[in-house]
Amino acid sequence: MSSIGCRSMHSMRRLYAAKIAGDSLEKGRNGVIDASLKLIREKAKLEAFWKKAIYIKAEAVFVQGELVRTLGGATATSTLLGVPLGPNSSFLQGTAFAPPRIREAIWTASTNSITEEGKDIEDVRVLTDVGDVPVQEIRDCWDDDDRLMNVITDSVKAVMDVDPLRPLVLGGDHSITFPVVRAVHEKLGGPVDILHFGSHPGLDAFKDTIYGHASTFARIKAKGYARKLVQVGIRSRSEGHDQGKKLVVEQHEMRTFSGDRRNLEKLKLGDGVKGVYISINVDCLDPAIAPGVTHRESGGLSLRNVLNIIQNLQGNIVGGDVVGYNPQRDNALDLTVEVTAKLVRELAAKISK
Repeated sequence: MSSIGCRSMHSMRRLYAAKIAGDSLEKGRNGVIDASLKLIREKAKLEAFWKKAIYIKAEAVFVQGELVRTLGGATATSTLLGVPLGPNSSFLQGTAFAPPRIREAIWTASTNSITEEGKDIEDVRVLTDVGDVPVQEIRDCWDDDDRLMNVITDSVKAVMDVDPLRPLVLGGDHSITFPVVRAVHEKLGGPVDILHFGSHPGLDAFKDTIYGHASTFARIKAKGYARKLVQVGIRSRSEGHDQGKKLVVEQHEMRTFSGDRRNLEKLKLGDGVKGVYISINVDCLDPAIAPGVTHRESGGLSLRNVLNIIQNLQGNIVGGDVVGYNPQRDNALDLTVEVTAKLVRELAAKISK
């Protein structure tokens, strides 16, 4: 921890020791949240202003109609928001270190910035970045999952407040999907369809914590945030299998994937609801190509399997997340983070319009 962080922790302990009045302490804690949300809002506004400036400049310089029409105006822009959260994992917690590593891999010089769809992620109309939710700083102030999850929800809303930004969240463990989808539901005023890639269904009953990563989608369904939930890559049978039947979840297990693949590559979602949300847990991939995950399950999807489904998906994508990468479990070649960055780039291209 930095010297500043250490001094902050020592100061907080002295406050407790001195038994400062509860309302004064609460005021200071709320100040941390207010400051973090203000930072994200201001960054979101700055990104939107920059996109507008780029578009206006293009109109002024490139007066030929064809070039202006080619440039066009963004109606949806993928916006990175990091949520470095790991403690809700039931095994290892290294996913908290993922967002900066993923960003580094996204912009590596080892690959170019053009996605498979032909979109350039260096174009701010395709991809912007508003930084991270200060998870550790908030946890230093409270041991309160409800408050932290509310801050994540408010952070996503702050992004969505600025048209045309759409959240593309970097985890973190899979527990972050619940507050993100809650934000999308509240902001858009209704449920979405969810396409989830993962090795585990995340439908287990709430146990030690209602925010555990193993119960993320059970909680989302229970709250009515999702109309339809389609899960791809499942290969770990648990109580989530039976829960899936009770909650009317469409599950595509790996043991039947070869027969399901063609239909999955023609998916159409989002009609009659507010849009489509895509959640990708990197553990959906076979650990031979993505060993850097907390829960390795052999016999998974290939990267091409996932990209084909996403790229062919018909529907208005209103947000998404990429979670589950654990830098502490990656191999010496950093193979997993490169694969994760590829998923983020291609999902950003799909979301942007």
